[in-house]
Amino acid sequence: MAYTSGDDTSGLPAFFSDLVRCETRLYNALNDRLRERHGIVTSQFELLRRLRDHPGARVADLAAEFAIGIGATSKSVDRLERHGWVARQRNPADRRSSLLALTDEGLRLVDAADRTFTERLAELIGGALDEAATAAAARTFALLRSALERDRIGMPTG
Repeated sequence: MAYTSGDDTSGLPAFFSDLVRCETRLYNALNDRLRERHGIVTSQFELLRRLRDHPGARVADLAAEFAIGIGATSKSVDRLERHGWVARQRNPADRRSSLLALTDEGLRLVDAADRTFTERLAELIGGALDEAATAAAARTFALLRSALERDRIGMPTG
């Protein structure tokens, strides 16, 4: 279905609805599998994976990446730290912030959860889209995300 043609934007609400409902259902399905197999939820997995792939990130870096408030990000990191998966380290360049690092336990957890996450995502998407459709959707969402991030649209205000 074409969502828009020329100046006709009448299909955009349906596009938005499909986008949000797909995201919610994928997120929930991944959440269920991660909780069942690893005792974590998708939001925790995403933070742990980001820290694994970007060692030395700060809370502000995570907040910017996920477009969530610094306070909420800090509370999420606090919970990961209480579980023993993340450690805060002194930031030599700025005493007001900490650098975040995965603990050995956190690294083992995120590596195992990453395999589960990837397998489940492949099941969910592979069962609905072929390789060409998946690649096209990935390109489309990368373009949209890039434009939104470039223009700083949807960033939290607090």
